[in-house]
Amino acid sequence: MRLLYTIWCAIYFVALYIVLFPFQFVFLQREAWKPIAHKINYIWGMLFFIGIGIRVRVDRRFKPDPKQTYVFCANHFSYLDIAAMGVIVKNYYAFVGKSDVKHIPLLGYMFAKLHVQVDRSQPNSRAYSLAKSIRTLASGRSIMIFPEGGIRATEPPQMVPFKDGAFTMAIQQQVPIVPVSLLNNYQILPDKSPVRFHWHPLRAVIHPPIDTTGMTQDDVERLKEETYKIINDELMKEKKVAA
Repeated sequence: MRLLYTIWCAIYFVALYIVLFPFQFVFLQREAWKPIAHKINYIWGMLFFIGIGIRVRVDRRFKPDPKQTYVFCANHFSYLDIAAMGVIVKNYYAFVGKSDVKHIPLLGYMFAKLHVQVDRSQPNSRAYSLAKSIRTLASGRSIMIFPEGGIRATEPPQMVPFKDGAFTMAIQQQVPIVPVSLLNNYQILPDKSPVRFHWHPLRAVIHPPIDTTGMTQDDVERLKEETYKIINDELMKEKKVAA
C-alpha cells in the first residue's frame, strides 16, 4: 500500500504541475507579473497536499505582513520541505536553493526565473547568490532559505550548524529573521532509499520574528545561534511528545 501511495503522489505531483505550468509560464515573462506566478506555486502546493490526503497544520505564532520583507529560515530534513514552505508561508519570496533544480523539465525553468540558484560546483556561486539575495531583499521581496545548506542531518530532528548567509543578508538589509520549525516532514518523506511517502498530517510552526535593527556583521554569530535555538527547541519539544 505504501508503494502504491508513493506512486500516486509522484504521478499527481507531476500531472498537476503540467496542468498549471502554461499559466505560470505566461506570468514568468515579465517582472511585474511574477507575483502571480508565485501565487500559482502556492495553488499547486495546496492542491497537491489535498490530492494526496495530507492536512497542513500550521501553528502561526506570528502572521507575516504581506507588505513587509523578511528572511524566512527553516530546518531541512526532507525534499518535501520545499513544497511545504510554499503553502506554509504566503508572502511573496525568493527561495534560495541548489541549481540542480534547473535540470528538471518545466520545474527548472520556473525555479531559474523566480528564485535564487546556488551552484556549489562554482567557487564564486555562493558570493553571487548572496549578492542576488541582498538585491532581492532591497527590492522589497522576502527570502526563503534553509540555513543548514541542504539536507545534511543524519539523525532528524537534530539539525546541523547553520551557515552564515541568511544572517549576513538579514543584518545588511536590517530585515527580521522569521524562524520556521518543520516538525515532521522527515516522517512523511524520509531522505532515504527506497523513496516512500508515509501518511501523516504535516505540522509546522511559524515563530515570532527576530528584529535585526541596529545589528552589525559582528552580530551574525549571535543571530545565527538565536535562530537555531528557537527552531531546535521546538523540534526537541516535538521529539519528547512523540517519545
